[in-house]
Amino acid sequence: MISGNDTVNEALIKAKSKKVYIEGNFVKILKGSLSAEVVTYISDCKEKDKQSRRKRLDVTKQVQLQNSELAEASVIKETLVLELQNALDDAEKLRDEAVEDLDIMQKRTQFELIGLIVKVALIIIVGVGITTTLLYSIAMLSDKDTTLLATAWSNLFGILLTNSFSIIGTIMGVKYATENK
Repeated sequence: MISGNDTVNEALIKAKSKKVYIEGNFVKILKGSLSAEVVTYISDCKEKDKQSRRKRLDVTKQVQLQNSELAEASVIKETLVLELQNALDDAEKLRDEAVEDLDIMQKRTQFELIGLIVKVALIIIVGVGITTTLLYSIAMLSDKDTTLLATAWSNLFGILLTNSFSIIGTIMGVKYATENK
């Protein structure tokens, strides 16, 4: 219990001038004083204390409410992040499948083109070979001099064979060079 009137008077002066009041258990210590001014001061202190506690409680409730809202928002955010990650993974899988399908289509197209080139080259080679052989055979059957024609026929077949192997080798080289291993 505070017995000094100076202390009580100092508290009264602070309350009037600076609007500062004693709070909490300290108010209980001043109950022993019977002065009307002190009793009024104590009731003011109690009222101010109740108001400040009420404000703190309101602020605490508001903070708790905001914390629960933030927790809910965090859960929603995490759910959205997981959904986005799953969508991204699905999109990447689809992209990889599309790239693989495109690669297969390109290889099939290249293979068909190579097959066509080989067929045309073989047809030309066989056609020139047959034509040259027919001309050489006709010349031999008609008892003409085939010395010059035999040399041309031999050279022509050598050139055709060389070119055919060159074409096929180039095509195979391009085919194996473009494969991914």
